Amino acid sequence: MTGIGTGDWRTVDGVVTAWFDAPSLSAGASLAGRIVELSAGILVDLRATGLRVRLDSDEHAEAVSRAARDLGLSADPAVLQHLSVVLESANPAGVRQFWQGVLDYAPTEDGGLADPWQRDPAIRIRQSNEPRHLRNRIHLDVVRPAAAVMQASPGEASGPYGVCHADPDGNEVDLVPGDPLGETAGTSDWQTVFGAIAGYRVASPTQQRDLAAAAGQLADDAGFPLLVDLRPGLVILDSGKDQAEEDAHGLDLDFTDLAANLQTAARGLGATADPALPRFVQLFLDAADVAAVRAFWAAALGYTQDRRTEVSDIHDPRRLNPVLVFQEIDASETERCRQRNRIHVELAVPADVARARLASTIAAGGRLLDESEDRRRVADPEGNELVIVTGT
Repeated sequence: MTGIGTGDWRTVDGVVTAWFDAPSLSAGASLAGRIVELSAGILVDLRATGLRVRLDSDEHAEAVSRAARDLGLSADPAVLQHLSVVLESANPAGVRQFWQGVLDYAPTEDGGLADPWQRDPAIRIRQSNEPRHLRNRIHLDVVRPAAAVMQASPGEASGPYGVCHADPDGNEVDLVPGDPLGETAGTSDWQTVFGAIAGYRVASPTQQRDLAAAAGQLADDAGFPLLVDLRPGLVILDSGKDQAEEDAHGLDLDFTDLAANLQTAARGLGATADPALPRFVQLFLDAADVAAVRAFWAAALGYTQDRRTEVSDIHDPRRLNPVLVFQEIDASETERCRQRNRIHVELAVPADVARARLASTIAAGGRLLDESEDRRRVADPEGNELVIVTGT
């Protein structure tokens, strides 16, 4: 068996994980097809540059590595990471109930919440009685189909767009209703939730493999870096945030045409669309000096800045972790800027890259607050906290 912590595989956030570089979606889909035949519980995130594999059991590690080598694909464990959101609360039960309704997440054994499909960031909730009365400088944006937003009904909304809600501690979320993609039956399986997403139920590993292969080929032919996530009984097709829009993807194509072709392929293979599946979650940071704070987070997370000059987003180059967005606030809000947030970001990385990652965060303007063997807490230039964790 491949040694976990050496070779292709690392333990990241308690999960045995690998990333295999691939030259195209079709090449990655060839490996994905072999993987789903091994076990229905293996999670595969297929991208135009490779695929992330998260195992339900390390017994399949050697078989996956061998299949990758057979296809000429090599692993790059240095890129592995996983982001979670941590809420510190004096009222964990009330906070948990609020966010479970907003996100439609499942409770976890440690008292937090997790996306059942393991696509969007987990919510960890930690007990804390430290008083923090002012607004956080971090909040979440959550976008779900309009029917799901209405069903969540987290209470009276506020804010300029009428979508802001607060949990019992005052942590805020903008819960935004999505829209159908286009106005024709040809894209009726798709929802726009800051990106275009269609989720399909499949009846067998063979059907899942064939849909992943068909989606990869169609996207490759169009030159579009589609996100294809394989979950037990599911194939989720995703444009990525804003990437259905021409100004964002910068390609000579109309994404709705590709979406219609993908829908035709999925239905032709017998897959069934599930309109409740689409969901998008991102982190929003307020900053007095957006350039400095944005540069810190880009370096700390290895993220890429959005190609559009008027957009403050940074994103995971492999589109595996949540987007971060930055908004300028008045520097005169000194008390709010000094207050510790009730929300911070937790970054799980392999143990053998943690020291280098810490160095990157310090070089980008971070300040080390404390550290232990498997935990390093760093503040960005304005005090927002990132905790780098290793181990299980």
